[in-house]
Amino acid sequence: MMLIRWILSSMRAKLLLMFVILTSVPLIAVGIISYQKSFHAVSGHSKAATMLVADQLGRDLDILFEDTGKLLELEKTPSVQQFLFSQTDTYEDAKEIIKTFGLYRETYKYENVLNMTMINLYGRGISERKGVFQLSVNPLRNPHLQHLLNNPDDILNIPPSDASPLDRLDGFHYDQQNVISIMATVKQRITHEVIGFIVIDLNDSIVEQFCNTVTIGKTGLFYVVDQSGNPIFMPTDLNEASPAFNTLDLTSRLPEQRNNYVDRSAGKPRFVVFTTSQMTGWTIVGSVPLQEIVEEATAIRRLIIISVLLSIIFAITLHFFITARLTRPVRLLQSKMRLAASGYLEVKVKPSGSDEISDLGVSFNSMLENIKGLLENSMKEQELVQKANLRALQAQINPHFLYNTLDSIIWMAEAGKNERVIQLVQALSRFFRISLNKGRDWIALKDELEHVRSYLIIQQMRYRDILEYEIDIPERLYGFSILKMSLQPIVENALYHGIKNKRGKGLIRISSLVEQPDTLHLSIEDNGIGMSEPKLKQLKEQLNAQLTPEETGSEVSGGFGLHNVHQRIRLYYGEAYGVEINSIEGQGTQVTIRIPRKRG
Repeated sequence: MMLIRWILSSMRAKLLLMFVILTSVPLIAVGIISYQKSFHAVSGHSKAATMLVADQLGRDLDILFEDTGKLLELEKTPSVQQFLFSQTDTYEDAKEIIKTFGLYRETYKYENVLNMTMINLYGRGISERKGVFQLSVNPLRNPHLQHLLNNPDDILNIPPSDASPLDRLDGFHYDQQNVISIMATVKQRITHEVIGFIVIDLNDSIVEQFCNTVTIGKTGLFYVVDQSGNPIFMPTDLNEASPAFNTLDLTSRLPEQRNNYVDRSAGKPRFVVFTTSQMTGWTIVGSVPLQEIVEEATAIRRLIIISVLLSIIFAITLHFFITARLTRPVRLLQSKMRLAASGYLEVKVKPSGSDEISDLGVSFNSMLENIKGLLENSMKEQELVQKANLRALQAQINPHFLYNTLDSIIWMAEAGKNERVIQLVQALSRFFRISLNKGRDWIALKDELEHVRSYLIIQQMRYRDILEYEIDIPERLYGFSILKMSLQPIVENALYHGIKNKRGKGLIRISSLVEQPDTLHLSIEDNGIGMSEPKLKQLKEQLNAQLTPEETGSEVSGGFGLHNVHQRIRLYYGEAYGVEINSIEGQGTQVTIRIPRKRG
């Protein structure tokens, strides 16, 4: 508990904890990721290299048997067919066959072929080593020949022994040489009936040398097994009692694996890799202690662990040198901030240096200045709101408008136009009722449009020869609220500064533009005299300017009403909303009001 309380109350302790966490966690994470990546990369390369060696021996075996298999074409030779089919022969026939053997040797350069033998079903044969001979026993007693007789399309690859399968029937052995034999049938060319067999004996030195010389790691080795899992090529220093042999359980394990696995059945785990020769079906197996495969990855792991520990120690040491320079200016800044929080905004920080703490002090001073500025602006904005409300009230009761309207009522009454007088008085009543609106600032768009319609009815009676109007607002928008007196001042500008100075009838059209989900666009468009580019530019500049009461009283193209509406909208809704104006001289003017959609 004391340790936790000390950490929570001391900035230096927090920095220490932060340093340890921020340095140790990334370093440990990087170390773990680096170890995993390097382990998989190094061990993967070692395994791949081992697989390449095994695959190379498999390819060598396939090439050896594929090349030697060309000798099986001897069965198609007419002299061989004649020799095996007939029971009698001449010296010239035998000589021709031996000559054919030699021709094949010279053509294909068979260095590993020890002997080529042809024998018929009755034990009569011819070979390079023995010439013409007759077996003393029935050749069909040989299980290999019996298998070929029953399966004439098969080609047998007989594992090594000290004699050929046929020679073992006759008691002949090769001196100090092991033999790999390839056996196939010889068929009559027309009837395809089996008339004999061909046996090719190969020297196994290429495979034996590989197993004795090629190793994996320091103690790993290769050997070859047949389809049943029985070893046929083994290093001379390996026997069936050695651990490398006993832990494999070749018969049950190898067929279940793809090309490698880790054997953990006994003692230390061993990495086993194997590949199968396509020509012979034999499997080349490599076995090595797993530790030898990942030895380099283990060394990398130790290096990463040491690097991480040294980095953490260095970070902690560096912390004690840095915190002394950090905490003192931070404490000074803390005391100044407490003074500012108490309300004393004249406090200042004297930064020293150019580091982040110094920059923080500069920012603190700037923040206090901004706060004081915001307070002053807030007071000014309150004044602007009050002035805007005053201007709105002034705009609501325009003495000239009221005087002219009452004057129109008088002369209509004198002329006996009672219905028009009633209509005019009703419109004037609705106009002032909505203008007052019980002192509220927001009204429904429907009421604002009714207010403008009342104004236009009054003005149309006065200027019936020059004024027409259209209000085209969808009823679905009537429920949205709008700032009171937003449309009438702009319509008044359109009448007095656009249509009144135009020859012929003018049209004022109030409509809504393309709708957006969160914004309402209202357009007041007239076909009056418009304005020139310089005048339009001047009016746009004045819209965004902070004008004095005297300036707002001056009418620059109807500047008072337009500026009043624009400033009120921005004060109430924000800088993103307001009034936009576009005009073409001689064609008319369009004013667009943009306000947010809000239900009343």
